[in-house]
Amino acid sequence: PWNIEALQEIEKETGHQVYSILQLRLHPAIIALKQKIESAPASKKHVVYLQYITSRGHWYHTSWKGDMSKSGGIATNIGVHFFDMLMWIFGPTLENVVSQHSSTRASGRLELEKATVNWMLSIDVNTLPEAVKAAGKRTFRTLSIDGSAFEFSDGFTELHTQSYANIIAGSGFPLSENLRAIELVHEIRNFDLKK
Repeated sequence: PWNIEALQEIEKETGHQVYSILQLRLHPAIIALKQKIESAPASKKHVVYLQYITSRGHWYHTSWKGDMSKSGGIATNIGVHFFDMLMWIFGPTLENVVSQHSSTRASGRLELEKATVNWMLSIDVNTLPEAVKAAGKRTFRTLSIDGSAFEFSDGFTELHTQSYANIIAGSGFPLSENLRAIELVHEIRNFDLKK
């Protein structure tokens, strides 16, 4: 988190803007979900379940991505965009409990302003559901909200391009928009699992 503060100081010194890539905020289905949640009664607390398994080979652990000091680990490298999306839709974090955190898996529970989120991230092929493995797939993503599946698998291919186009046009996401997600993954990395 303190690196964002340093970048904000550089922005002040140079008069230039640093933008973040928060591409899930540009996905039409996610924008529609945010609008739906905002139109629900303010007292409504949603139940969210996120599971994202994207199996990686040995290369992952020998590259910079497998080095916690360089990538921030699985919660940062794989999860930061999902955490940003969830907080963008359901509000800030009230409580963060991490139940598992290793080089291949992380899981926990987030209490957000408008949702309880149980989450699990994995790069371990052995965590794939048997039906997914039998189908020869190496990735499994599921997001359910109040017991209903939320599908947003399609529409990813152009989100990075759209993000960069917005930045070039001067309307990208400023550093302040990224701070909550960066603070959260920092907390996850440093959570005391012995509690």
